[in-house]
Amino acid sequence: MENRYTKISREDLEDLKEAFDKIDEEKVAFARWINKALGKDPDCSHLLPINPEDESLFASVRDGIVLCKLINLSQPDTIDERVINTKKLTTFTRRENIVLALNSASAIGCTVVSIDAHDLMAGKPHLVLGLLWQIIKIGLFADIEITRNEGLISLLMEGEDLEHLVSLSPEELLLRWVNYHLINAGTDTINNFSADIKDSRAYFHLLDQISPKDEDEFHMGIKINMAGLSEWDLERRAELMLQEAAKLDCRQFVSPRDVTSGNAKLNLAFVANLYNMHPGLHKAKFNLDGEHIEAETREEKTFRNWMNSLGVSPRVNHLYRDLCDGLVILQLLEKVRVVVNWKKVNNPPYPQLGGNMKKLENCNYAVKLSKDEANFSLVGVGGENLNEGSRTHTLALVWQLMRRYSVMVLSDLGNGEKVVDQFILNWVNATLKEKRKDTQISSFKDKLISTSLPVIDLIDAIAPTMVKWDMVKRGERGVLKNDEKLNNAKYAISLARKIGARVYALPDDLVEVKPKMVMTVFACLMGHNLKRGKC
Repeated sequence: MENRYTKISREDLEDLKEAFDKIDEEKVAFARWINKALGKDPDCSHLLPINPEDESLFASVRDGIVLCKLINLSQPDTIDERVINTKKLTTFTRRENIVLALNSASAIGCTVVSIDAHDLMAGKPHLVLGLLWQIIKIGLFADIEITRNEGLISLLMEGEDLEHLVSLSPEELLLRWVNYHLINAGTDTINNFSADIKDSRAYFHLLDQISPKDEDEFHMGIKINMAGLSEWDLERRAELMLQEAAKLDCRQFVSPRDVTSGNAKLNLAFVANLYNMHPGLHKAKFNLDGEHIEAETREEKTFRNWMNSLGVSPRVNHLYRDLCDGLVILQLLEKVRVVVNWKKVNNPPYPQLGGNMKKLENCNYAVKLSKDEANFSLVGVGGENLNEGSRTHTLALVWQLMRRYSVMVLSDLGNGEKVVDQFILNWVNATLKEKRKDTQISSFKDKLISTSLPVIDLIDAIAPTMVKWDMVKRGERGVLKNDEKLNNAKYAISLARKIGARVYALPDDLVEVKPKMVMTVFACLMGHNLKRGKC
């Protein structure tokens, strides 16, 4: 007789146990982080504190409030909190909050393509934990870049140029930061946040290096007790180490077991929090020969977040440097329905000799597809421009990719880009007129857009009852002050996301009437309305 039962090997059982253990470890870590971060927020009082020992974490996301608050904690002002439903919640208003959270998470660079409101309302553990980790990680990593802390220049190695240091990912910078302090402590460095930290040795020395030192009788330092290094039991040693971390208010994310098991994700979070609280770096005394580090522009950040939200791999940390091998561009071309022959693509690791030629071949292929198949206007743009990280040429291509993505849902309405623009504009004005709104716009450069009133009126037209008009500033005789314009813009962007439009533009794009980003806002609203009409 045929055996109807699947045999599971001991190795498979151990793998399953390890997977469940990690889910449990993350659940505890994230619950405690949320309790600490949002514990005083009155809008979360009905949910907090979350019991880390049961399934409360998964229930806590069901009304969307905690998710919205966490997003604002990671990237302040992403969500206008006036838009969050906090009173007398129903299934419908809870769902609105989750849609707002998902679209806002996407706007800050979280990959949410495989998650929907139903998944979160059902509290599916692996999806909840995955989304929470992305949101928390973005917040933890926000300041791990040289333009935010020039002290990171101290991490330059002998003979290394600044360009290479700037190109490192946040994870690589954190590892470099830890080793900088371990070298100063005269102890061995580490290569990872898993196997190499299991004995807590590196952590004891790191804490000792970054702890505040005595300045004078009024500014006393914090003394780290290193006696735990002589404890032979590694779990007990980890507990002693965490007691020292607690003196720095940094006992978050890991338990002694997480340390001794080498949970890479949670140890990375632990170290990132240590860096944010106590970087222990001083302004570098290097002679940089006039080298200047430019901070990321708002437009660059929007493009980068859009790419990451689509799940490109590897993650884009630096817009120009991370596109120079063409791989991300090719993935984005696939996202906008251009067929990519991956057999023609060179994948990493690239050889030391001739490696850049392999990257250049990818870039040439990406540009060829962009011109021949996507019909992008790329006069004077070649693969070498992408490979060299040319700002102007890269932006020209990236913008057309994002534009194509934004209007994809409208592709049946017209063939050329100009026609698509005109269709969107015509639809906006026709919809406003039909609902007897007087905020007609002549183009995506119309100065009236700086008030955000056309956007808010359009949202009211396609989603009646969503706009709370007492929140909207009309100004005296139609003239708004700058702060009133920004107020309206924040409200408009969050409202658009709340009704289901995946908007990547920022409030400042409306206030300053950036026509490219303005167009994407209206395209997303039009696309949302068309999709809803087909449902």
